[in-house]
Amino acid sequence: MLWIKSFHIVFVVAWFAGLFYLPRLFVYHAQATDTVSLERFKVMERKLYRGIMTPCMVLTLVFGFWLWLGYGFKGGWLSAKLGLVIVLLSYHFWLGHLVKVFANDANARSHVFYRWINELPLVILVAIVVLVVVKPF
Repeated sequence: MLWIKSFHIVFVVAWFAGLFYLPRLFVYHAQATDTVSLERFKVMERKLYRGIMTPCMVLTLVFGFWLWLGYGFKGGWLSAKLGLVIVLLSYHFWLGHLVKVFANDANARSHVFYRWINELPLVILVAIVVLVVVKPF
């Protein structure tokens, strides 16, 4: 099970790297004005979301589910963690929607909005780590 836990952690880290970086790309994309930059950001966002983030999300879930089956964790902390994972999944798919919005040149939000949404995964990450390590309930 330690191998499974190791892979779970690796893919969580990789997924979160994307969750942190994609909104940062949106910040720069929202500020860009020249055609070359706009097209480059579209490619970068698409490749990050489809080629890295989504496969890492899937593997995070697979190994997490495997751990759950193997250890049979129970408790309020796990329910809270799973709730936060659902929030993360929603955030992930919302970012995918925003990739499409930018790809269609339909963004109506400022770079400041994307700076703010970039903070959400950090808050969730802190909460999940505390739940898993401390198991407060």
